[in-house]
Amino acid sequence: MKNYKDLFSKSLASNPLHFAAHSHHLWPDASESAQARYWQDSAKLADLKWEKIFSEAIPAAQTHIAWHLRLPDAASIAFAPNTHELVSRILSALPDRPSILTTDSEFYSFTRQIARLEEDDLVAVTRIPAQPFGDFPQRFAAEAARGEYELVFFSHVFFNSGYAVPDLGAIVRAVPDEETFIVIDGYHGFMALPTDLSAIAARAFYIAGGYKYAMAGEGCCFLHCPPGYGPRPRNTGWFAAIESLENMDGASVPYAASGTRFQGATFDPSGLYRLNAVMDMVQAQGLTVDSIHLHVMDLQDYFMAELPAAPGRLVTPIANRTRGHFLTYDRDDAGEICKTLLKRGVVTDHRGTRLRFGFGIYHDRDDVGRLIAALDF
Repeated sequence: MKNYKDLFSKSLASNPLHFAAHSHHLWPDASESAQARYWQDSAKLADLKWEKIFSEAIPAAQTHIAWHLRLPDAASIAFAPNTHELVSRILSALPDRPSILTTDSEFYSFTRQIARLEEDDLVAVTRIPAQPFGDFPQRFAAEAARGEYELVFFSHVFFNSGYAVPDLGAIVRAVPDEETFIVIDGYHGFMALPTDLSAIAARAFYIAGGYKYAMAGEGCCFLHCPPGYGPRPRNTGWFAAIESLENMDGASVPYAASGTRFQGATFDPSGLYRLNAVMDMVQAQGLTVDSIHLHVMDLQDYFMAELPAAPGRLVTPIANRTRGHFLTYDRDDAGEICKTLLKRGVVTDHRGTRLRFGFGIYHDRDDVGRLIAALDF
């Protein structure tokens, strides 16, 4: 197994044993110089920095993302500081009181917002249980095939289990109404699981960001926008018309035809600098999402093989190779276990009773051995 620790020397020197790579991935050294470069550009160029951001940083980030997702058109990608902003913009493009099909295992950036809208009867929501995982794709696709929804929203990898939907295209193809918005939450899949969206790029939105497996930190989330869907979202900012600002007459609200139509307004673009630097690092190292995924699967297999006793019920079976980069165990005292491990120098996290161990490119088998030793209660 190749060792990639030298790429993360500063983060690893400053942190305890970090097994929450699914929640906050450690930053590689390449991101530090990128952050400094953003400051230098801001100091040197002032207002003119935006010309460089729109002509260099954004196109470079779009190209990196499009390549890793096999998207045919990099211009379909819009950026925002967080996924909630992008979710809100999608919701604003729907008709009044839309019918929404989703699951009971989506992340808070979506579930909290639609739950609040639901309280005021502004949306009608149908939630399909994620478990049992064995027939989830069939159950969800069958409901989607009924064709009664304005929005179909589901995760590629469920944040509270690590279960990964094995065939995104099958669900997308099940939706019969061509006007239905389909959104795939790829936050736990992007740069973790090999993902080819080429066959569904014209039909489905895809939302993710740099905070987790892309190793770029906060402030750099993105949305792939299929052509023709949501041409004029109600929730809009001036960046959605950045291509025509000088020609605006005030008589209309123009939008770009590209993914830019889902852009918001002024944001901190330092995340774009970090993302580009990390993607350049990945390329220079000859890394691919496939090789990163194989590295993590090997670590997870080693962890399971060497573990004397399971720290709870494994939610997603290890035999399922279509799983995310974290292992989730169900136990009532998950929060207490996290506290105990932190005292022993190991960072993990939990969601309710679900204890999560995240594995990353900066781990090796020695790290896994130290984690196992810390689990000796």
